[in-house]
This record gives sequence, structure tokens and C-alpha cells, in this order.
Amino acid sequence: MDLQLAGRVALVTGASIGLGASIAEHLAAEGCRMALLARRENLLEAVANAIAGQGFERPMVIVEDVTSDGMAERVEALVTRRYGNLDILINNAGGSRPMPGLGTEAEWDEAMALNFTAARRLTHAFVPGMQTRKFGRIINITGGDEPVSMNAGVPPNGATHIWAKSLSRVVGGDGVTVNCIPPGRIHSEQVDERLMPTEAKQRAWVEANCPAGYIGEPEDLSVLVAFLSSPKARYINGQVIYVDGGARYYSH
Repeated sequence: MDLQLAGRVALVTGASIGLGASIAEHLAAEGCRMALLARRENLLEAVANAIAGQGFERPMVIVEDVTSDGMAERVEALVTRRYGNLDILINNAGGSRPMPGLGTEAEWDEAMALNFTAARRLTHAFVPGMQTRKFGRIINITGGDEPVSMNAGVPPNGATHIWAKSLSRVVGGDGVTVNCIPPGRIHSEQVDERLMPTEAKQRAWVEANCPAGYIGEPEDLSVLVAFLSSPKARYINGQVIYVDGGARYYSH
């Protein structure tokens, strides 16, 4: 299927490894001109080199902390200067924040800044241009909003889902869609090194929770991102689409 993405400009945050890198590689393979953003420059450069090594245009590399003051304005200026506009924004930066107790004010503030505020600010910086050009795709890689323990990274997921739904109703008539994808257990730095660092833990979790029978790979999610980024996905808007091998218990 031709996703009609050739020449479209896409920005992926958290693009230095795992899901972000995989998403960037898939969009580049579909013909997108890429901008990659993360904090770790050496890893970003490696992703950009890998994409260029496959014969695609080398992505723009932006080294930024998404929680820093003025981030959205700086990134918008850099992308616009390089490409003229942005068609696709993938808000992928974020992370789980488990805590043994109630957490401190600083921990809660950091989790909200990383997992909600950064994406909102960056999106709001680019949305007016998308509305003017009558095309835009905003995809937020979030997480579950069903808390099983105290984790400051969970409430921002719910906030993002509600904000994204609200925004989708504002911009839908302008050819701009806003969707969220909460990943289930997918091989990544967070899952493989922090959450379930041993094969035994991963196997036990799969047996207890995942009908698919395995932990997903980044490309299992990236293919959905590529489709939602396409003009062909024009009628999919304001949705929360789980990619988790069936692990989620609830139907809504």
C-alpha cells in the first residue's frame, strides 16, 4: 500500500533508541523527511546514520531536553528553518515513574512535565501551521491509564488522552488528526533494562498477561504510526489505540 507520505516532514521526539528510533526508520522508509529529537546526541546521530545508510535522506538531528524552558519555540524555529513546515509530529518522549511511597512534589512535577506538558507545548507550537495547510498528523505515544501501583507516569497518560481528544475536535475540520497509542510490553530500554530486566521475568509476565504469547517488537507499533500518519487515515481521529498483544483487560 502506498501511504502517500513521500516528501512529508515528520518530527519524532525520544528518537534516539527503541520505539522512537523504529518509528523514525519506518517513516523515513515511507519517504518522509525526518527530524529526530532527544537528549543523547551520540545515539541520535547513530539513528540518523542508519537511516542515511539505507539510502534515505539523512534526518535533521535536534539535541533537546523536552522539559526545558523554551523548548517548543526553539524546535519549531529549527524545523521550519530547515524544512519550511511540519506535517507529522510524533510525541514519543516520556517514561514510567514508579515510586515506593507517595512521591515528592518534585517527582510529580517532573513526571507531568515530561509525559504531558512537553507534548502539549510542542503540539501547540506546530498546530497553527498544520491548520493553515489543511493537513497534519499528531500521534502521542503514551501508556496505560489503569494504575496498578503508585506511578507518577500514569496520570499524565490520562491527561494526554483527554487533551488529545479535545484537540482533535478543534482541528479535525482543518485536516488535522490527533491520536494516541499506548504501547503494551514492547522490547525497549525501559522494558528490557528497568521493568523486566531478566528473561525469566519477561516470560512470567507473558504467561500471566499476554494472549499473544510474547513481548512485542518496536516495529509492531511503528507500522501503526506510519498508517496513522498517512492521508489514508484521514477519518481516524481522537482515538486511543492500544498495541499490547491483547494484554489489556478492558474493552473501552
